[in-house]
Amino acid sequence: MKLKCLIIDDEPIARKLLQEYIEETDFLELVGVAEHPLKAAGLINSITVDLIFLDINMPKMSGLEFLRSAPNLPMVILTTAYGQYALDGFELAVVDYLVKPFSLERFLKACIKAFELKALKDGKSTPSKSDGDHFFVKCEGKIEKIAYHELIYLEAMANYVVLHTINDKMVVYLTIKGILEKLPASQFVQVHKSYIVNIEKINTIEGNMLHLGSKKITMGLNYADGVMDRVLKNRFIKR
Repeated sequence: MKLKCLIIDDEPIARKLLQEYIEETDFLELVGVAEHPLKAAGLINSITVDLIFLDINMPKMSGLEFLRSAPNLPMVILTTAYGQYALDGFELAVVDYLVKPFSLERFLKACIKAFELKALKDGKSTPSKSDGDHFFVKCEGKIEKIAYHELIYLEAMANYVVLHTINDKMVVYLTIKGILEKLPASQFVQVHKSYIVNIEKINTIEGNMLHLGSKKITMGLNYADGVMDRVLKNRFIKR
């Protein structure tokens, strides 16, 4: 399931950033862009829209005025540079309130909330955990299939995550926290602020070092106890 999204914002830079974020999120699809609510009204009536990213301060009609005047709108996430309107937004039952400039991680959190609301209404599963034995990511303009059993570890790098598989590595525009939420907890564990590993690929534990074939990854001090419990639980045979 994809959420069909509409952007309503008078700022070109803000529209461009939202468009990029939407394109990088696999459960979102951009179906329209409008510079102000009056232009958006016709779009909403002519196409299917599940989620609106709505700015507040716009010419002709503000986002809040638009919300009050159109009672049967799809789900709305407010996007604004002004935090003082948050209470007004939530009184109008918006899904979330993003204060510009917001990160991709914060954007994803709001969108997952919208997806879960839509899924609950439709009786479908949410994107917070992946189903089956694989998942898909966007890499270099293509959508790539990643099988869990082929994924060795994941490495955070600036605003990207590097997926290291048996045969390749892929750089994707995601956060380490965001992708961890979608991986099966029974198979993957975060061992460091910058690393997630496939438990089944751990061959040796030497002090705070994990050996995954020829790769060695250091466990972070704050992660070590939890990692050892997850990796050794019901598997460690000792005298």
